[in-house]
Amino acid sequence: MSVNLEIIQTALSDLKDPETGRTIGSTGQLSGVEVQGKKVVCSVSLSTHSLPVQDGFRERILETVRTCRAGAADVEVQFSELERPPVPLGQIGLSAKSVIAVGSGKGGVGKSTIATSIALTLSNMGCKVGLMDADVYGPSIPHLLGISGRPEVKNGKIQPIYYEKIAVMSMGFMVEEDQAVIWRGPMLHGAITQFLRDTYWGALDYLIIDMPPGTGDIALTLSQMIPVTGSVVVCTPQQVALLDAVKAIAMFGKTKIPVLGMVENMSGFICPDNGKRYDIFGHGGARIKAEESRVAFLGDVPLNMQMRAESDEGRIGNAVLDPVCKPALGKIVQAMCERINDRAAAQPNGPALPVL
Repeated sequence: MSVNLEIIQTALSDLKDPETGRTIGSTGQLSGVEVQGKKVVCSVSLSTHSLPVQDGFRERILETVRTCRAGAADVEVQFSELERPPVPLGQIGLSAKSVIAVGSGKGGVGKSTIATSIALTLSNMGCKVGLMDADVYGPSIPHLLGISGRPEVKNGKIQPIYYEKIAVMSMGFMVEEDQAVIWRGPMLHGAITQFLRDTYWGALDYLIIDMPPGTGDIALTLSQMIPVTGSVVVCTPQQVALLDAVKAIAMFGKTKIPVLGMVENMSGFICPDNGKRYDIFGHGGARIKAEESRVAFLGDVPLNMQMRAESDEGRIGNAVLDPVCKPALGKIVQAMCERINDRAAAQPNGPALPVL
């Protein structure tokens, strides 16, 4: 039985692009299907925004070819990069495909660590990433990354400070380390507006925003300024943290920011001496609360000595590559991006595409 090329092409053309939710046949991303004996070679282009879910999309291609019963004995998938710039968002013209707010109901749960780790993991996967520290009263991202400096202004735009390929903006760059920011709401709103509108972020796949703890008005400011793609709620396993996390979910609901899911931080301790797990603060509470709140559970990150030590020394970039942390963070980012892609696929015509 020969391989039926037409059946395979038709089936693959109906697959939806992870970023836009449009069929790859209609967007021209199925660049070729070649038959080599009983082997089928599929050539597909994906944007850097889709790199976190590329392996899952590969499996969908393989499964599609297998199930269409077209006589293929082997399937090879070749990916190429698709250049697709972001469409400017809102009135401020922010060039980011996905804006993710990382929040928590209370302080001390490692929200900034998780936000920074998500940004680093996305960047390590090949995505174009920006990281905005909206925790104006307690900016910690510059310390976590070990970066400093006073941003310059060029052509009317604030130039972010870069950590490797990640554009970073924080109030920590604007004030001395030992100085407190004592502002009322309108000044806070103005600072967030400047960070979003007046910073030269460049073309981003993802802008990760580290929110201040609690349920203040910054979420309202964000929802009014730009279409926020979704939020990630960080908590620890203790009951008191979980109760506050539920309040954060409610806050995002009231500001019409979709909750992509919950992350349980400090979820157990893996002893480096014997490899055993000790649930110092408990385990699994976030998963239960996520189910009760009808939001996704994205994953958990255990207590880790290297993460603590490297973060204190301003080297969190090393910590996210730790053998314990890397797979946990990779799972969280992949689950988060899958949720974003599910929302894109649910749109009848997909989001607007840029004019190329």
